[in-house]
Amino acid sequence: MDCKPLPFNGTEGAIGLLHWIEKIEAVFAVCECPPANWVKFATATLEGSALSWWKAQIQMFGLETANATAWEDFKDMIKDEYCHRDDIHKLENEYYELKMVGSEIETYTKLSNDYAALCPNMSRPMYRRIELYIKGLAPEIRSHVTSANHTTIQPIVRLAHKLTDQAVEEGRLPKRISATVGTSSDSKRKWEGSQGKDANPTQAPAQQRKTESNKGTQQQGGYRGSYPKCNKCNRHHNGACNKGQCQRCHKVGHEAKDCRSQFPARQNQQQPQQQQGNDRACFKCGATGHFKKDCPELNQNRNNNQGAGNNNQNNNAGNGARGRAFVIGAGEARNDPNVVTGKFLLDDRYVSVLFDSGADASYVSLRISKKLKRPLSLLSSPHIVELANGRNIEASHVIKGCKLELSGQTFSIDLFPVTLGSFDVVIGMDWLSKHRAEILCQEKAVRIPSRSGKPLIVQGGKGGEISGVISFLKAQKCLRKGHTAILALVTNTQEKEKRIEDFPVVRDYPEVFPEELPGLPPHRQVEFQIELAPGAAPIARAPYRLAPAELKELSTQLQELLDKGFIRPSSSPWGAPVLFVKKKDGTFRMCIDYRELNKVTIKNRYPLPRIDDLFD
Repeated sequence: MDCKPLPFNGTEGAIGLLHWIEKIEAVFAVCECPPANWVKFATATLEGSALSWWKAQIQMFGLETANATAWEDFKDMIKDEYCHRDDIHKLENEYYELKMVGSEIETYTKLSNDYAALCPNMSRPMYRRIELYIKGLAPEIRSHVTSANHTTIQPIVRLAHKLTDQAVEEGRLPKRISATVGTSSDSKRKWEGSQGKDANPTQAPAQQRKTESNKGTQQQGGYRGSYPKCNKCNRHHNGACNKGQCQRCHKVGHEAKDCRSQFPARQNQQQPQQQQGNDRACFKCGATGHFKKDCPELNQNRNNNQGAGNNNQNNNAGNGARGRAFVIGAGEARNDPNVVTGKFLLDDRYVSVLFDSGADASYVSLRISKKLKRPLSLLSSPHIVELANGRNIEASHVIKGCKLELSGQTFSIDLFPVTLGSFDVVIGMDWLSKHRAEILCQEKAVRIPSRSGKPLIVQGGKGGEISGVISFLKAQKCLRKGHTAILALVTNTQEKEKRIEDFPVVRDYPEVFPEELPGLPPHRQVEFQIELAPGAAPIARAPYRLAPAELKELSTQLQELLDKGFIRPSSSPWGAPVLFVKKKDGTFRMCIDYRELNKVTIKNRYPLPRIDDLFD
């Protein structure tokens, strides 16, 4: 008792009990107390309701029996009394949901060690503790720690600290707020409380994490200006809050990087947020009163594009034509009902085609344009293409008269060579409007009217037909994140049957290797005989028991051999049983057991010539 162990009175709850057990075991280890006396000395620190509970145990089992209880059994007894399952589950859930906040790796490591000590069922064996520790790390370093594949926690912790410092230096993680971990006040766990009885020992580590985060935010030194703090965006500014408002067109619902308006709003056009939400402007010209589909400028551009398609597209290029190609990826195209994709022939070459009503012109990728072997027509002025991300690219050439085959019919199309993403060709409104084509959203098809009156239906590719292909670098990244990789090897199980002509020597003597045997051998001058031991009697073994399927197979094979003339009926007193062995393809191979006959057969002996005799 000179080590002054921590008392326990039964009101601290589950966390207090686990903390008391941890402290009392540490005291026993320091004092080198024999395990047989652990229960006796531990119960001497009980107070209040806990002491009353132990006295009841003494009355039930006797003093000597109670003090002789094993330490593990004593821990189970007192946990059953003061550790409710709800508290344990709550503590385990907090351990499982523990996450690293920012770059505070020291705080996270300390809390993880505390939870591991309080929840031994979740931290044993060691690989479970390692998995929980890695699971709560910041995403910027988690994959690198996982790939280390250590079996103990100490190298994992050191590596996590090192990677966190590197991420902070590179700017991938925020700088640490304050190095308070390790001080006497902040390193104390919240549920430990103070030495007084007024402390709250049941406060969970999650509350400590929130308190330390709030304290660190206050110590960082916040805003020192004169503007008030806005409750909507949590920033300091004066006037009305413009959160969620585009800084380009001053409209609500999108950001400046996603703005489709070509004309930035003037200062005198800025209106209050509510009024802007009611007076929606055109994304084409920026004016109010109509939408983009009804914009006069858009209709004028479409007429110009049609005229250029009929009278050489140099007319459009001379006016500095602008195209808009909101090109999407293959994954988005499968789920977008407004576009149709498929594989079609372009100049007798299969290419992936996207029918997109959001593109003003038709385009071909630079990779495919080099393989078309068609001359490039230089434009008088570059054709400017605006992509969905707001970036403009220029096309200074056009490929005229390309042959596009759709459902057996050939169409002529002019294409601008530009840099595309997942598709080789993008067919836009210039070609669609010229041929009066209509995109059928539900059927994922394109309907093109024909002179015969029967429309041409171009069926696009189904979503399930496009297989997801990733690059080698992306596959490596997925493996580092712990994804499962399956290596499949396709082999041809139907091997080509070899013929006689495939063997160099055998093919010279085809009469020796016929396809089918002609039947029984003919009668010869010398009869074939098998020499038997003197006095050997005929051997006839009883047939083996065969299953019904084997009996049927025996009858089938015997009849087949009889039909081919390979065997004939016999009344010989000699007999050998038949058995079947299953082959790889599931069929049966008939085998005859000649073991008894071999016992009375005289083996043939042939003298082997020696090399010396041959030279003589």
